[in-house]
Amino acid sequence: MHGKDIRIAGLRKDFGATSVLKGIDLDVRQGEFLTLLGPSGCGKSTLLRLIAGFDIPTSGTLEIGGRDVTYLVPKQRQIAMVFQSYALYPHMSAGRNISIPLEMQRLSFSQRLPGAGFLSSKVRRIREDIAADVARVADQLGLESLLDRKPAQLSGGQRQRVAIGRALVRNPSVFLMDEPLSNLDAKLRNQLREEIADLHRRTGITFVFVTHDQKEAMALSDRIALMQGGQIVQCGTPGELYGAPALLSVARFVGSAPINEIPVTVGNGDLRAGQLRLGLRAEGVADGQFILALRAEALEAVPHADETGVLRLPVAHVEYSGSEIIVRCGGREIGSEWIRIQIPAERYEQLRNSGNLGDTMTFRVRAHGVHLFALSGERMRVSLENNAEKNGVRHAVSV
Repeated sequence: MHGKDIRIAGLRKDFGATSVLKGIDLDVRQGEFLTLLGPSGCGKSTLLRLIAGFDIPTSGTLEIGGRDVTYLVPKQRQIAMVFQSYALYPHMSAGRNISIPLEMQRLSFSQRLPGAGFLSSKVRRIREDIAADVARVADQLGLESLLDRKPAQLSGGQRQRVAIGRALVRNPSVFLMDEPLSNLDAKLRNQLREEIADLHRRTGITFVFVTHDQKEAMALSDRIALMQGGQIVQCGTPGELYGAPALLSVARFVGSAPINEIPVTVGNGDLRAGQLRLGLRAEGVADGQFILALRAEALEAVPHADETGVLRLPVAHVEYSGSEIIVRCGGREIGSEWIRIQIPAERYEQLRNSGNLGDTMTFRVRAHGVHLFALSGERMRVSLENNAEKNGVRHAVSV
């Protein structure tokens, strides 16, 4: 199986007076795993339906493998789609659910009638080929022992694998998946997520995956197209969206812990939150008001000390998550409701046992994982660096 590239240019979709997609330009590379990520109502499922051919765009063009498919029906596009709701036939076995697309494709209406195989050797051969294809897909997805069961006898994860098998058996060049894991519990989501990643690696099919779960998107994707308000606001690798968000709204959406936001003033390159110096410099930035966005890991917990660039805030809540601890502090002193700090569990215990962590926490702002945004939300392309050095190493990063 080989994937095909997808080229989308100026794609718009209006429903009456409501504009759902506002001019989408997107290239999906051959064999790529691309995720359409965004909140509910952003237009990601509408875009997937346009790629599938279930809806027709108001304007714009769509090509798959160099062929204009803008107005072609789904069966002419060589795509397969897996839905959130499984959409299995409840009265048919898992094996029959997988085989149905091949039966519709390879057998005429009369050849699909009961008993046709007894009268025609040709029909028997076709059905044997279909059975072989179903067995091949079932082996890939670990469904061999479940082919005789009805959907009601299967778990949610097994049903979703059957739905994936039904799509995969057609040898599509593009695989579309609309929130396929959202109906599963956390353990099954993680398991099936790994299976989808393995399936993509083995087949080389082009995957377009829709989700509102940024953790899912970060784990699976070669690239992520983040959608907000019917537009793609940034498209890049997971590392690019996390490490170099183009907009403050992107920084807010991507990341397991909410990003910290502090209103700051830049004067002669120095950053201040209110009257407090943050120990950071932004060279080449005009004096003014900005938003400093900091990942939870960009805040370094340190022992209590009176020195420039070290902040002490009241502890409100401690959240344990295995090897990492998230400490939520009140941030009113620096203009933010909450400040979240991520600390390795071992370091947290060291600070607590030494008396340096109780009702308050002291921390230093590192330059890594810190972004400066204009009040309008655009990222400032400047270099931030620490005034203080730790262990002779200066933390600096271009943002």
